[in-house]
Amino acid sequence: MARKEYKGEINDKERSKQKLINAVGEVLKTKGYIGLSATNIAEAAGLSRRLITIYFDSVDDLVETYVRNKDYWTTAFRKVEEMTNENKGVGGKKMIDYILQNQLDYFYNNPEMQKLILWEISEKTKVMYDVSEERERLGSQVFNLVDKEFEGIDIRAISAILVAGIYYMVLHAKSTDTLFCEIDINQPEGMKRIKNAISLIVENT
Repeated sequence: MARKEYKGEINDKERSKQKLINAVGEVLKTKGYIGLSATNIAEAAGLSRRLITIYFDSVDDLVETYVRNKDYWTTAFRKVEEMTNENKGVGGKKMIDYILQNQLDYFYNNPEMQKLILWEISEKTKVMYDVSEERERLGSQVFNLVDKEFEGIDIRAISAILVAGIYYMVLHAKSTDTLFCEIDINQPEGMKRIKNAISLIVENT
């Protein structure tokens, strides 16, 4: 019988760190952002509270690591860079439409992110402030790429309205399970109508 390979102290550390990061998401889903304490996170991870300060310095650092790993915009902007590198002719409208369509899907299907956005807009914290600043920095890079195509048009303001609309519609649908402007995005037909509307707005901008 083959002997199990010992993974070593470094791998043990990485596994424990990932358990703590994942535990942040579990606490968010079950207790909300107000439940993000060292005790709750450690309990969800099945690890000692002491490891949080050893590996992340503080609970805030751990939560920020989780948020940066889960935040849609960080991943989306990496994809935009790939699209730009792979296809130098990718249009600004295609890029903006891609980002918004995927934001809608990601946010709708991610209850942890829904809790994080509610946290961001209801309570001023350093963690969410830093993440928001990072989004703005990455967003500026995207806008700089598409500015020429949208010359004379305030694509930043239009994008702001669309992003805010996506956030609100998803939170409304998940919280109340009621119609919004006679549309139910909890149903495939309703979701398709909103996606078509996003593409229409971007195409005619």
